[in-house]
Amino acid sequence: MAEALGVASSVIAVVELSVKVLSLCLQYSREVKNAKDDIERLRNEVATFEATTKGLKALLKGPRGRELKASQRLVSAIEDGHTTLGQLEQQLRPSTGRKAMSRFGVRALKWPFESKDVEGAIQSLERCRGNISLALNIDQTVILQNVDDRTTLHQLPIAHGASFDSKAEEHHPTCLPDTREELLKEIDRWIDGPKSKSIFWLNGMAGTGKSTIARTVARSRSKRGDLGASFFFKRGEVDRGSLNKLMATLAYQLALSMPEVAIFIKKALDANPAIVGKNVKEQFKKLIQEPLSEAATTPTNPLSVVMVIDALDECDQEADMRLLVNIFSQAKTLCPYLRVFLTSRPELPIRLGFSEVQGSYQDFVLHEIPAQIVEHDIVIFLNDEFKKIRSDFNKTVGDERKLPLDWPGRPTVQSLAQMAVPLFIFAATVCRFVGDRKRDSPPIQLRTRRFTVDTSELEEHMPSQLQYACMHWAYHHMEGDPKSNNNDQVHDFLKTHFLHWMEALSLLGRVKECLDSLRSLARWLENREDPNLSTFVADAMRFLQAYFPVIAEAPLQIYSCLAFAPRKSVVRMIFENAIPKWISNLPKVEENWDACLLTLEGHSRWVNSVVFSYDSKKVASGSHDKTIRIWDAETGKCEQILEGHGEEVCSVVFSPDSKKVASASRDKTIWIWNAETGGCQRVLEGHSDWVSSVVFSHESKKVASGSYDKTIRIWNAETGKCEQILEGHSDEVWSVVFSHDSMKVASGSIDKTIRIWNAETGICERELKGHNGNVLAVVFSHDSKKVASASRDMTIRIWNAETGVCEDIISSGGYVDVLSFTPDESGIVTNRGVFPLTGSSQSRAGSATSWQSSGDNMLACQNCTWVTAAGRDLLWLPPECRDGEAAVSGRTIVIGCQSGNVVFLGISMADVEQWTDT
Repeated sequence: MAEALGVASSVIAVVELSVKVLSLCLQYSREVKNAKDDIERLRNEVATFEATTKGLKALLKGPRGRELKASQRLVSAIEDGHTTLGQLEQQLRPSTGRKAMSRFGVRALKWPFESKDVEGAIQSLERCRGNISLALNIDQTVILQNVDDRTTLHQLPIAHGASFDSKAEEHHPTCLPDTREELLKEIDRWIDGPKSKSIFWLNGMAGTGKSTIARTVARSRSKRGDLGASFFFKRGEVDRGSLNKLMATLAYQLALSMPEVAIFIKKALDANPAIVGKNVKEQFKKLIQEPLSEAATTPTNPLSVVMVIDALDECDQEADMRLLVNIFSQAKTLCPYLRVFLTSRPELPIRLGFSEVQGSYQDFVLHEIPAQIVEHDIVIFLNDEFKKIRSDFNKTVGDERKLPLDWPGRPTVQSLAQMAVPLFIFAATVCRFVGDRKRDSPPIQLRTRRFTVDTSELEEHMPSQLQYACMHWAYHHMEGDPKSNNNDQVHDFLKTHFLHWMEALSLLGRVKECLDSLRSLARWLENREDPNLSTFVADAMRFLQAYFPVIAEAPLQIYSCLAFAPRKSVVRMIFENAIPKWISNLPKVEENWDACLLTLEGHSRWVNSVVFSYDSKKVASGSHDKTIRIWDAETGKCEQILEGHGEEVCSVVFSPDSKKVASASRDKTIWIWNAETGGCQRVLEGHSDWVSSVVFSHESKKVASGSYDKTIRIWNAETGKCEQILEGHSDEVWSVVFSHDSMKVASGSIDKTIRIWNAETGICERELKGHNGNVLAVVFSHDSKKVASASRDMTIRIWNAETGVCEDIISSGGYVDVLSFTPDESGIVTNRGVFPLTGSSQSRAGSATSWQSSGDNMLACQNCTWVTAAGRDLLWLPPECRDGEAAVSGRTIVIGCQSGNVVFLGISMADVEQWTDT
């Protein structure tokens, strides 16, 4: 008892001394101008220390003060604090001479400390405060064990393995020294800042190291003593994949880490034992918010209480992700010192959640950290991991096999780091692969995935005669006896040697000739009754198209590709025995080929413009990654990557002769490229805002561009000179098109009007008014006498280009941004179907025309949700294929996706014709 009274009297003395030092600091802050930061820092720490000791004083006087058992630790901490404060008070107290000078109005005070002295005093007080908190935690934990509080807390249903230091997280890494330094400092500043936002949202794509940083923050703050709780979500685990046990788990951890809060959590459970079955918001209020608020009246609490929530995107319910963001965003007003560190991928529900609580969070995007910083950190990681691999390997082999100390070498590490940026998971996977002794020793590495073969060896085994036969046998068969209908030899050859034939042409680097031969055979068989051979050839083309990039690079992968072909693929069924036996578990595949002919991968961001060349042999795609790619429409091979724009590409178009490509960008420029070489021929500059639309004239000599600067410009495609600036629109121009005789230009704008201009003089000949919404698309008829326009008012209007009179109004039933006239100009083909023209100027509901076998262009892509035929829904598109641009060429539809992929869909017109007739 006497010892406890001694502690109490010491605490009172420290409180009084703290008040004196605070008063002196206030005096210095008024009179000394050159040490403001040091004075303020010292003053804040002394104030915090005073608050801590006042809280301790209250605890010692409380009903459980006599139960404190760690008094000796408290005495030592209090005495250290008293000594530090006494030294501060002595040095801060003005001398007699300074007091006299002050009475005569002379500024006499001089700050007696250097910055390092202030830092030393602050660290000493922090250490004392930490020891006081530690002593109290020990005492109050013992108290908690001696009463029924702990029994009550154990009744909370918790998610085992969810905390950062659980057994389940034991082998997961934290950040290595000297990595993520600036980010971790920024997180510390956020936690310690008195005016910080309540949430720090660390977001980044998969593999950027979010969980590693979360574990590092949790471990660091745990050592500092202000980690309240942590919860690491994990999809697929019942307890860690939902919010069912989240609040109870956080409350349980909070009670263990801050025993002074445990009393109030128990109080909440006693008041309502069923609280853990209430909604998540109510659980947060009763188990976390209110206990923290009540405990705040005891200032022994640290200045902040940190909660670490990792991988919110792995929560099973999207609505729960959004709800949790909303709940934690209220912490600033309810619990000002609660800090929630939250990590996730930037999934839509989470982004929507944060968009609703603007101003209540601080965010940081991991994958936007400068590449050189990420590369530096990955190099440190790789060096550390390779050092472990080298050490483990050398312990188990003889001296002759030991790896050198510099293995694998600086250039290798640097190269791997550059390949990995920004994905730490890439580097981690490489290290796991190299360190896996079941595969091979570390020196054996995969150098390249491109297949190479010695030319002389190839010629030895494949003489020129055999090479010629492989490339041209189909041509000779078709050009042989034209009257012969006996194709049994061809069928037998393909059934026996199709894979060998592909392998040979792959070795020769001539896989394209294989596809060309099959296409020629398919056309040749159209007039011959040989359904079995026709079926084989059709399936062989699908097989080759589907796996063309793999087969072209690695010939022997042909046999592995069989495992991924549909079960009812003719090629797979015939050659199933050729599937490598080492593939022990075959993948689950579809029964039949789907409509997707090709998926073109290469863009790193949303593809928002895609177009066929006029000969349908190529496809051009423009992306938010600032590049244009030109693809072979048959093989899917990327033939050119056109780089140069400084911002996102908005529009891309081929010239009618298919020799040039024009691209328009948000960087306010139009670039004209050589479609064969990929070289930039001209950069057209002049617009003062985004260029939204670009088009070639029909003889490929001119280019027209529409811009957000409200103008249209006409350029000479050869010289790059701007020949006309067409001004008149009062808002952004979204669509521009040449007439088929290249004499006129039509433009559609957000100002709800269409204007027809003379391409030679630049004079506006007609202003077409009538739409009640933004004009999305305009097009001339083939004879250039009519103009069709589509608007956000969900109508299509047909105008007389000579008189400006509206001749037809069609209700499209939705947004239309793709327009063209049918060849006979009796209808309009749109992305919502095909609508007939009646010549009525009265608004009417549009209805799709009946199917005509000659109408391959009747295919459409309705809002990128359905592929339609003759206005009827034909093929539903999955979400990843929606919201991008689409282009139609004959039997093929190409769609640009937000993922950066370009998808080809091939449609069997015979089947569609039969379907639309039913």
